[in-house]
Amino acid sequence: MRLGKHDTREVAAQFGLGIRTVQRLWKGGKIQFAQGIPVSVASKKKGKVGRKPVQINLEALRNIDLKDRMTIEDVAKHLGCCISTVQKYLKQGLIRRHSNSIKPFLTDANKKTRLQFCVDMLDPDSLPDDPRFQDLFDHIYIDEKWFFLTRRSENYYLLPDEDEPNRTCKSKNYIPRIMFLCVSARPRFCNGICTFDGKIGIFPLVTFERAQRSSVNRPAGTMVVKPITSITRDVIRHFMIDKVLPAIRAKWPRGDIGKPIYIQQDNAPSHIEADDPIFSQAASQGGFDIRLKCQPPNSPDFNILDLGFFRAIQSIQYKKAAKTVEDLIPHVEDVLQLCLQ
Repeated sequence: MRLGKHDTREVAAQFGLGIRTVQRLWKGGKIQFAQGIPVSVASKKKGKVGRKPVQINLEALRNIDLKDRMTIEDVAKHLGCCISTVQKYLKQGLIRRHSNSIKPFLTDANKKTRLQFCVDMLDPDSLPDDPRFQDLFDHIYIDEKWFFLTRRSENYYLLPDEDEPNRTCKSKNYIPRIMFLCVSARPRFCNGICTFDGKIGIFPLVTFERAQRSSVNRPAGTMVVKPITSITRDVIRHFMIDKVLPAIRAKWPRGDIGKPIYIQQDNAPSHIEADDPIFSQAASQGGFDIRLKCQPPNSPDFNILDLGFFRAIQSIQYKKAAKTVEDLIPHVEDVLQLCLQ
């Protein structure tokens, strides 16, 4: 058998091969056919070809101090290989990247308290055959959060010829900020319709004073916002009685008035005691039965506000341009309404 004059070129063009490759395969096929064996034109190369990879003992990574393997460059240096080799191992899954965050230190007493707190949350009517947690519709969560006017570093996308923004501050360590007291409960729905959105309120811990001197920003006598920098127990008690309790009475579902309402707080030193007599007297007015309770120590994961709600609020708040602390207050309040929709 002989190929035609232009057959080799046509076959090479059809399969995207070189002419010499087609001729070699055809010649090999003829030899196999003449010997009476099955014709096979499969590649005779076994496995991968080319330069053999250098074998790295990845088990040696276990003996390297964690502080010496925080970057790809450090890992490559201590393993005695190049950076691209480490990146290849990452892609193959032989090495994995791990982000480690510090966690609260829990003593044995803390663990017992956390467990007892969870057991107390079981619905008594569901015990012992079908244990279920309570619906927590009677719980209100409160916590404080610092909101900063801006971040130290922000990323923007600009055109090549666009001017870079100039952000200034007297000190990067003292960016203007306000502490807010956030109060939230679990929303309620009836037939898919929200009957109570759980938005009790978010209250800035500030005072309003009249400016004693004129400036380029405002004349003397103008009401200005003064953030409360020292948050004491008396300050929290004042906001709880004058701000939080009236908001609960105004927004709480009418059908549950008279039933116990639990305000859960953390164990910050500035928080009032659960049996504070002044608060207890104010909380029992208007036919309401509002009680204070503390979550287990070192347990921010037992508060819905610390579980990510504050982070969601702040990430949206940073997208709003606020030049003064007076502008910051309505921005945070608007973001709260947006996040709880």
